[in-house]
Amino acid sequence: MTIRLPGKGGITFPFLRSIGCSARGVNYVRVFQHSLKPSATFAKTPRMLKGISSIALLIIANVFMTVAWYGHLQYYKIPWLAKLGVVGVILLSWGIALFEYFFQVPANRIGYSGNGGPFNLFQLKMIQEVVSLTVFVIFAVLVFKTDKLAWNHLVGFALVVLAVFFVFKKW
Repeated sequence: MTIRLPGKGGITFPFLRSIGCSARGVNYVRVFQHSLKPSATFAKTPRMLKGISSIALLIIANVFMTVAWYGHLQYYKIPWLAKLGVVGVILLSWGIALFEYFFQVPANRIGYSGNGGPFNLFQLKMIQEVVSLTVFVIFAVLVFKTDKLAWNHLVGFALVVLAVFFVFKKW
């Protein structure tokens, strides 16, 4: 599929290259539909950098998702948000969660071993859970300040981290 862009000369879009598209000195971009392979540029990236990139994107994604899931519980502090009904809160949360997908999907594609990343599917899921819990704890402690982080919470989170050990351990 080819999309013509307005204007003269070649237009360069570096972010399009990262998803497998190109605009080399011509005025068009090829959009590859249903492509599961990572871009050629990122395919040459060392696996360690892919792992770090994947985890960094997961952290950003989880910040958006935590705000979408739990941020509305603080809307009463902002007058115009306090007036929103349930449907308004749901739509606003969906809008925030949309940004989560902009980071979550690339994180999983970059990190997945089937695309040249360092993690298998189970490892990706466990990383996601640890990142999610970590972001949630920081959010709950810094934003809500209503519930105190107790020892039993820490033990539960430590058990999740222990689960990561078992998932990553080569037996």
